[in-house]
Amino acid sequence: MVGSSPMQAVLVAPGVKDRKVLAFERSGALKDKDAATGLVRAILAANPAQRSAFYVFDLAKVIDLFRAWRRALAGVRPCYAVKCNPDPALLGALAALGAGFDCASRAEIEAVLALGVHPRDIVYANPCKPEPHLEYAAEVGVSLATYDSEEEVAKVKRCHPGCELLLRLKGPDGGDVRVDLGTKYGAHADEVVPLLRAAQRAGVSVAGVSFHVGSGATNLGVYRGAIQAARAAFDAAAALGMPPMRVLDIGGGFVSGPTFDDAAAVINDALAQHFGDLPRVEVIGEPGRYFAETALTLAARVIGKRTRGEVREYWIDDGLYGSLNCIIMDHYVPTPRPLASPRPGEKTYTSTVFGPTCDSLDTVVTGYQLPEMSVGDWLVFDDMGAYTTGAGSNFNGFATSDIKIYVAYSS
Repeated sequence: MVGSSPMQAVLVAPGVKDRKVLAFERSGALKDKDAATGLVRAILAANPAQRSAFYVFDLAKVIDLFRAWRRALAGVRPCYAVKCNPDPALLGALAALGAGFDCASRAEIEAVLALGVHPRDIVYANPCKPEPHLEYAAEVGVSLATYDSEEEVAKVKRCHPGCELLLRLKGPDGGDVRVDLGTKYGAHADEVVPLLRAAQRAGVSVAGVSFHVGSGATNLGVYRGAIQAARAAFDAAAALGMPPMRVLDIGGGFVSGPTFDDAAAVINDALAQHFGDLPRVEVIGEPGRYFAETALTLAARVIGKRTRGEVREYWIDDGLYGSLNCIIMDHYVPTPRPLASPRPGEKTYTSTVFGPTCDSLDTVVTGYQLPEMSVGDWLVFDDMGAYTTGAGSNFNGFATSDIKIYVAYSS
């Protein structure tokens, strides 16, 4: 970004420069959600043919979040978790700002490399990798990956012997998290030394340690416990005579806002306490939702309606099999609001909102208060950037990939 502002660098970045980018003003007194609503209205006014669900993606929000990360965690490089939202404009913007990337498959690595990202800026952060994907990583020079089993060491030895490993530790219990990854990944404390020895015997380098306390942790003490456990693993490797470790990956699951600032304070204190005597250790993180969640807003169109007394039932053109899969996958709590401005004293009705498929599971909200709406009206869903379009399907012929994303930047 030498010689240019962050926004100028983002606008010419691969993944962004070939997209039409809309500009809109966001005054200091105007809330982010109100600004996004105004942009949705402007898009519909300028595009009368837009009659299906679409997204608004604010690049300026990503820049603001990147600055906030740098202020709060100055010594931790963010490596964006591609699985959260793989939209090329988001990936390109983060690359232009200086982020690295956490990839979990060949397709994710390919997507990032296609934007000109250097292989050294990618962590293959999947502790259990398909052999063909691992062989591809070796071909393209992605040479830092996670592991948490002896079998994975043997696989790396066969498929990518030049790869350096990060030993993935299970996060401490008691994190009170939205999504607990420790049930699937991470070495237990009594497995650390055997796993280090396995790599040592195989002649595979262990560059450091990674952990993930879970997504949306509210008990911030788990970060302190995880960093303490990571230092114990560093010391165990040194006791085995292994080369000094050089990387600490503190994982992801961060949520923007005051909770992030609180977590950053705990992390910085724990890093100073447990790694202050190892100043050459590179510390990275794997934020996904932190950058993606609040940057995207969804507008969905009412395509059907049924009235039963005082109850209203609506169908919209996105749902649980589309980008609103986040309701099931990511525990998202939808609070849709009509795009039309509320009228003073307007009556509301107990309402159900369904998605477009023929499955009754495809229900977005029930018992929800909404004003009277008609077919052709729009509902707006805020904070819809994390684990939405990236995890949708084509069930019943409604393709998540058909949902248009309008890229914009606010000033």
